[in-house]
Order: sequence, then C-alpha cells, then structure tokens
Amino acid sequence: MGAGMAQLEGYYFSAALSCTFLVSCLLFSAFSRALREPYMDEIFHLPQAQRYCEGHFSLSQWDPMITTLPGLYLVSVGVVKPASWIFGWSEHIVCSIGMLRFVNLLFSVGNFYLLYLLFRKLQPRNKAAS
Repeated sequence: MGAGMAQLEGYYFSAALSCTFLVSCLLFSAFSRALREPYMDEIFHLPQAQRYCEGHFSLSQWDPMITTLPGLYLVSVGVVKPASWIFGWSEHIVCSIGMLRFVNLLFSVGNFYLLYLLFRKLQPRNKAAS
C-alpha cells in the first residue's frame, strides 16, 4: 500500500471513529435522559459495580445472581476513580449510573478500533501495488 493510500485510509478511519463516537454519545445521552433508573440486567450489575467503585471487593458482598467475572467492574473502577482524583468529583458522581454507563461507551469505541485492527490484519493486501 502506497504512502498516499495509507494516509487516505487513516483519514477514513478517523472520520469513521469520530462518527461512531458522536453517534454513541448521542445515543448515550438519549438513553440516560430516558432511563434514569437501572433497567434490564443493570438491577444486578449496577449495585455490584457501585460496591466495587466504593472499594468493597469482598466476596461476601458478591451478588449470586451475577454469573460473569468482575472484569468490567474492575476496569470501571480503573477508569472512574482516576477521574475523581483528577477532576475532584465526589464518590456519588463517580459511582453514578451515568458514569458507569459511560464506561460502556468507551468500550464501544475501543471495540470499533479493535475491529478495525482485525479488518486490517485479515484484509488481503494488493502485492502488485507495493
């Protein structure tokens, strides 16, 4: 792939990632306004994530209705806690429904990037153009 083609691909990717982030933010905003209380499986996951966010990692406080590993909770704490230190936010704000949902928005953008990397890896390259 020539340098010009690679640069063009970079522009396309940046535009697609920006559009994905914008649409995700708009959807996040609309859902957050419409659904202020936990919905679907958030009734189990949100209290557990908030316990982790508050620093309560004890197995005795684990909700037996949750059958997944605590990876998302741990990553959420790793994302929102530094934000509280940097911006001086209270624990109430940092461990709120909106903030914990926002972590999922970040994951969606990260997944978009991972899919792009997979696509580039699997995409057959035109050897003649090199």
